[in-house]
Amino acid sequence: MVRKISRLPNVRKIRSLKRAINQPYNDEFYHEPGTPPGTLIIDEDAQPPIIFLFDYNQTNLIHKQITHPEECSNYLDTESVSWVDVQGLGNKDILHRLGQAFDLHPLILEDVVNMTERPKIEDYEDQLVIIAKMVVPNFHTYSFYSEQVSFVLGKHYLLTIQEEPEHDCFEGVRNRLDKSKGIIRRQKSDYLAYALLDAIIDGFFPVLELYGERLDILEEEVILNPSQKTLQQIYEIRRELLQLRRAIWPQRDAINVLIRDGSNLISDEVRIYLRDCYDHAVQVMDIVETYRELVGGLMDVYLSAVSNKMNEIMKLLTVVSSIFIPLTFIAGVYGMNFNTEKSPYNMPELNFTWGYPLCLGTMATIAVSLLFLFWRRGWLTNDVNFHKDFD
Repeated sequence: MVRKISRLPNVRKIRSLKRAINQPYNDEFYHEPGTPPGTLIIDEDAQPPIIFLFDYNQTNLIHKQITHPEECSNYLDTESVSWVDVQGLGNKDILHRLGQAFDLHPLILEDVVNMTERPKIEDYEDQLVIIAKMVVPNFHTYSFYSEQVSFVLGKHYLLTIQEEPEHDCFEGVRNRLDKSKGIIRRQKSDYLAYALLDAIIDGFFPVLELYGERLDILEEEVILNPSQKTLQQIYEIRRELLQLRRAIWPQRDAINVLIRDGSNLISDEVRIYLRDCYDHAVQVMDIVETYRELVGGLMDVYLSAVSNKMNEIMKLLTVVSSIFIPLTFIAGVYGMNFNTEKSPYNMPELNFTWGYPLCLGTMATIAVSLLFLFWRRGWLTNDVNFHKDFD
């Protein structure tokens, strides 16, 4: 999965990360006021669609790439289950032809290409539309890629439309279909939709593991060596966790709608499986909320560490000033140079033979005595014994 991500063009990586983290609600994906409903606005950097077909039953499997969207019509009315996976949104004509092949409402196509769409469920009688957010970990930057995945569930088919063709979290489902693992080949299209939704929800856990590692590193850095870079990383993680929360919160609610309200396209057996998917979504939500609280705690620890560091600096400066204040007083007094010939009270020490060494010795004695006093009270160490301060 990581190797697939690394082959993305640099421009595409930057745009994907901007949508996923920094600017998830970019204005360029919104319609202008007065735009007719059903208008498709395609991102200029979107890659051309690639269409894959899985047509299967308990004994047979057809796995191939489709060139023309009209070919999908040949598999929609059969008793086998057809999974049409469209990867990429860079051709408006292909999307319109795909909509005609599946008899999609224009508003469905509009939701599919709108990358800022909130995860939701839409029931169109003979079709069930599910909009979901999928995240994929980026192990190079310890962050994630995010993209929208749209499901159109029919009686004998499932249409999935992905934003990016390079990476997803459906490889495990594809392997189960190819190798006939588990019960997926014996189930209908609603079970396939559940399996893909479950893969999307489970895809959040590797991302959260990355953030758990980042928080552990930051926690140690905040305590031992806090810096401005540390504060910037805390804000970045806080913002990225907010994006994960915005993705999983409505997704959890959408799954709950499927369980509670149901649909004639989803059997009671699959609704039981969806409960497990809902439980995973709740776990993801709990971990995200826990990490957000940890980030808030790290912010408090950072401010406390910076304050303590400033206190140590001020303590050092205070100790140095306390030592030099009496020494400066002595030097200032004997720097007045009163004439002793005019009066015996005008600094008679100026005529002493050992006056200069005696003055320096007095200064040194005062400095050493103050250092010893500060050391005894614990003011020269980080661990201050407050009981001694009040003796």
